[in-house]
Amino acid sequence: MDLFDHILELSRYGYFCSQILAILTLELTGEENPKLVQAMGGLDGGVGYSKNNCGCLTGGACLISYFTGKGSDFEAESPEHKGALAEFSQWFQDEITADYGGINCEDIIGTNAAKRVEYCPQIIAATYEKCVEILQNRGLL
Repeated sequence: MDLFDHILELSRYGYFCSQILAILTLELTGEENPKLVQAMGGLDGGVGYSKNNCGCLTGGACLISYFTGKGSDFEAESPEHKGALAEFSQWFQDEITADYGGINCEDIIGTNAAKRVEYCPQIIAATYEKCVEILQNRGLL
């Protein structure tokens, strides 16, 4: 199954953008963590369904941080952490604004639920692919 079809399948199970990014990250690493997926639901719908920052922006930042961030008291974040996040954030700002009119859920889908079905899977796929590209280019995957 290709990425887009897998995203649609996960969406049919009721997962939203940031949760789908978490699932794809866990699949990439061969791990399972239902509580992480559950927690990422707080980013859906523009952070708590506020229609603010798209869950793909915040979820993508979490995806990168999963590989680069500080994870314990005696661990440091990767030297690539801030640069990878900055690269992703700039890409998201530029690309999503150009294609969808902004980076907030309200800008992207407004009140039209049909746009969520049309736009969100594309944004999730593009976000995941960009995050993986950034991590690979920095030797983190």
